[in-house]
Amino acid sequence: MNADTHVKLGQEWATLQNNHERYEHSALIIRIAAIVLFAAGIAWPHGEALRPAVFFGILCFVLCMLWAQEAILRTSQARLGERLLQIEAMLRTAGDDDLSSTVAMQLHSDWQTRRPGSFGLMREYAANAIRPTIAFPYIVLVALLLLLALCH
Repeated sequence: MNADTHVKLGQEWATLQNNHERYEHSALIIRIAAIVLFAAGIAWPHGEALRPAVFFGILCFVLCMLWAQEAILRTSQARLGERLLQIEAMLRTAGDDDLSSTVAMQLHSDWQTRRPGSFGLMREYAANAIRPTIAFPYIVLVALLLLLALCH
């Protein structure tokens, strides 16, 4: 592996790894916002101004939007993860001759060549949304909201 290619791939890996971790923090903020909104919504004295079913419906909609937002964020994070794995494989297995045709800093070019159409992108978002580690807090919060709505 020539030194210039190795350095560029190392720089790309470090940048992508930092961004991958930032996505993790952003997802945590979205989850905390969902939990805080749920708690505030339950504690909110909505009284006669808004029927409980309507209020719970609005709150459920907002929670579902936060869930979708996290799924979109996680899809982007997964793309970074794919490129990180690709770089790690190149650095792990490549000799000087193997990397002579490798170009660093190709995240967007690689993504563009593999980008699915609109339905494929929606499928990716949905697949990320139903992953247990992502769906867990939202399913619980939405289920609690439905239970509360049925009790009113």
